[in-house]
Amino acid sequence: MPVQEPTQSTQANSNEKETTHFGFQTVETKEKESKVASVFHSVAQQYDVMNDLMSFGVHRLWKRFTIDASGVRPGNSVLDLAGGTGDLTAKFSKLVGREGKVVLADINSSMLNVGRDKLRDQGLVQNIEYVQANAQYLPFEDNSFDIVTIAFGLRNVTDKDMALRSIFRVLKPGGRLLVLEFSTPEHELLNKAYDFYSFNILPKMGELVAKDSESYQYLAESIRMHPDQETLKGMMDEAGFEQTSYKNLTGGIVALHKGYKF
Repeated sequence: MPVQEPTQSTQANSNEKETTHFGFQTVETKEKESKVASVFHSVAQQYDVMNDLMSFGVHRLWKRFTIDASGVRPGNSVLDLAGGTGDLTAKFSKLVGREGKVVLADINSSMLNVGRDKLRDQGLVQNIEYVQANAQYLPFEDNSFDIVTIAFGLRNVTDKDMALRSIFRVLKPGGRLLVLEFSTPEHELLNKAYDFYSFNILPKMGELVAKDSESYQYLAESIRMHPDQETLKGMMDEAGFEQTSYKNLTGGIVALHKGYKF
């Protein structure tokens, strides 16, 4: 049987799979993971300091809101995915107690090492595990976790749909996913002010504090390329999550998405 020549739409779909975005750049899909890795290897040591400076400390309130919205209980198993330096892990560890478990997972070894050192310095050792893992290919059994969180990490994932399906697989029935991520401001004036800050102030802060303006330029660009609130909600629906919802924080600069596996 003769092989049909690919149509224009088929070729377009193929090209879409072969390329993706790295900030505002178009790169080969296979290159994005290493490019993102370079960014976070570079910023790992100054990550916590820059978070406080960039958000004026408000990121702590966003994370506190996420913890409160998670419904975490003693004895729960929690996956803090793209958990970086472990802010959420530290809080979850205290809340799940000795009978619970928190897995701090991150694809980037530098971020994971900083997080492990920080949490051990805080005396948090009994119920925390550390796993280097790609969100698209989670190395955990089906139905393993009561809660999965991913805070400020989903926008860096190459294939977000695959990651959401992978998260869905490892959640227990009745489990829930919380995605805390930069999003689209609700008001145009706020959006313009946010753009000015992101592209004029943020890279300069990165240069002064972390000696790396390019990585923070990428971080600003990656936020603009991330799906808006309704689009991400639809992606979660497509991955199988139910009762999906989101809550805008700080005027939509950040949004907390939530979905359940039933």
